[in-house]
Amino acid sequence: MPSRRKDQPGFSRRSFLKTVGAGGVAAGVLAKTPGTAAQGGVNAVGPGAVPITLNINGQTHRLDVEPRVTLLDALRNRLNITGVKRVCDRGSCGACTMIVDGRTIYACSTLAIEMQGKKIRTVDGLTQGTVLHPVQQAFYDHDGLMCGFCTPGFVTAAAALLEKNPNPTPEQARRALDGNICRCGTYVRVLEATLNTGKKGVTRG
Repeated sequence: MPSRRKDQPGFSRRSFLKTVGAGGVAAGVLAKTPGTAAQGGVNAVGPGAVPITLNINGQTHRLDVEPRVTLLDALRNRLNITGVKRVCDRGSCGACTMIVDGRTIYACSTLAIEMQGKKIRTVDGLTQGTVLHPVQQAFYDHDGLMCGFCTPGFVTAAAALLEKNPNPTPEQARRALDGNICRCGTYVRVLEATLNTGKKGVTRG
């Protein structure tokens, strides 16, 4: 049935909205259909699982994940790399901090599929055999942890800082760690551990 113009008898807001809504849904479905060309000639990926390759702590891992899977979920649920913790799952607490190509990121808000070809490091990869990383040892020596949920993120963030700046000032250390939250309030001990490690030196990863 041909649509009526706004100035024709029988036109209603309800029929207009139905027409616009149906057209929008159809366009959305077409754009999201797997294998259809998106704008610019790029093919859409998903929504099913796709094969990806990740370099984690120096080892190559191949797995199939849906494009929506985060790096945190891929490591914890698919690869059983559980040193990195899920706490807020909103990119605000820092417990899931990882080092990617020398920079710290929140793994809970980073897609795994986007991390292909990058060097990913987690707290699990800092230990050399049974020997703790200098930052991990300093956290132990300075009692820089309580419940432990935030500790992997703090350790990873501190290691990333000290690899770039081996002898940071207290202000520089605070700035590098301010993306991490400790609900137990061990900030003073965490800062002491970080600064003490800087005095002893840290080998780049």
